[in-house]
Amino acid sequence: MTSLRKPSNLRLAIVLLAAGEGSRMGSVPKALLQKDGKTLLERFCTTVKGLHPVEFVVITGFHATPIEQELNRLAKLMDLSITIMHNQNASTGQASSVRLALESLKNEFDVVAMCLSDQPQIGEDELIALLNQFVDREPNQDVVMPIVSGQRGNPVLFSRKAVEEMLQIPGMVCRSFTDKNPNRVKIFNSDNDAYVLDVDTDADIQRLGITRD
Repeated sequence: MTSLRKPSNLRLAIVLLAAGEGSRMGSVPKALLQKDGKTLLERFCTTVKGLHPVEFVVITGFHATPIEQELNRLAKLMDLSITIMHNQNASTGQASSVRLALESLKNEFDVVAMCLSDQPQIGEDELIALLNQFVDREPNQDVVMPIVSGQRGNPVLFSRKAVEEMLQIPGMVCRSFTDKNPNRVKIFNSDNDAYVLDVDTDADIQRLGITRD
């Protein structure tokens, strides 16, 4: 059971970026790697279910077929509403997936969490900690970014205002928005390595207790 509580009345949208090729691991759908007998996708969906978002969008690209099959299975298993968007231009890089996600969101949220599909230790507590930071932000701050030992982490939160501004500028995505507006970013300094741990190599698989099947 989580030790933190989600801020009440905060309308949360969640985006999961799962379009990558996993090229450094030999073209592997990283969202389907397993930890403790469950795919990373299932573990993340369990977290999502507990947070009751107003919207949950998953961007697929490379490996779309097996990932979307798993998403459909999980949607039925968990009675979870999932919007699946296939990025036809995934080969151009993550920015195209981020832009597609922004364009796919409905206007019913207060904050969106931009999440990666290869962070096995991101759970309810990590997201709730970020949401509490969002609630406590200054009026001019529209982004909450975790930082661990000087390293940028994920997920990153963006206000609806920030998303609306990005959508007004062709090609604008989250990373460029934060780089151009550092005064609007609330830094959340944390010692929780979950925010910076991801699966990029076979060494990461061994270190994080991940299996391929």
